[in-house]
Amino acid sequence: MSVEQGSLEAFGAAIMAALPDAGITAGVRFDELTLSVKPEGYVALVRHLRDDALCLFINFVDLCGVDYPQRPKRFDVVLHLLSPKFNRRVRVKTMTDETTPLPSLIEVFPSANWFEREAYDLYGILFSGHPDLRRILTDYGFEGHPLRKDFPMTGFVEVRWDDQEKRVVNEPVRLTQEFRNWDFESPWEGIETAALPGDEKATQ
Repeated sequence: MSVEQGSLEAFGAAIMAALPDAGITAGVRFDELTLSVKPEGYVALVRHLRDDALCLFINFVDLCGVDYPQRPKRFDVVLHLLSPKFNRRVRVKTMTDETTPLPSLIEVFPSANWFEREAYDLYGILFSGHPDLRRILTDYGFEGHPLRKDFPMTGFVEVRWDDQEKRVVNEPVRLTQEFRNWDFESPWEGIETAALPGDEKATQ
């Protein structure tokens, strides 16, 4: 174990000791500290990482979702923070399902606003206390959440310009043909070829 990894593990243990009721587990992955936390301790942990003098993770880098549809709590919400003072990064993970909202981080990091809207739009992850939780990337009236693993590849609706109505039209997807099962075998296999002069093989 490297000195840096050892120091990260000690750092993670110190954070766990500072918030014993938050349900935190710590580990080192990809040379970065990863903290997994129960949803009830999610905001308290992020606030501690921002405000504690030994942490000072004041830069909100990003927040994203990960979908594991086989689990009862199918979504991981993953947050990355940066401490410019200590030149250190931390990853925070928590879990939720399709109907249970996570507490919003806007009171701790106002810049979480658009990231939480993106997670809602693309995965359907809900955030309680968010002032404006609506879609941010997909079109008005879009059905479903396109980054879920069970979302169909063709989507549910398609958008096209109707030249007669002179407007954009949303309508159900209509496939003009079935998906093809492509045969990738070479069409040249099995064809006899004439031998070149001097070639010992008559045919192939």
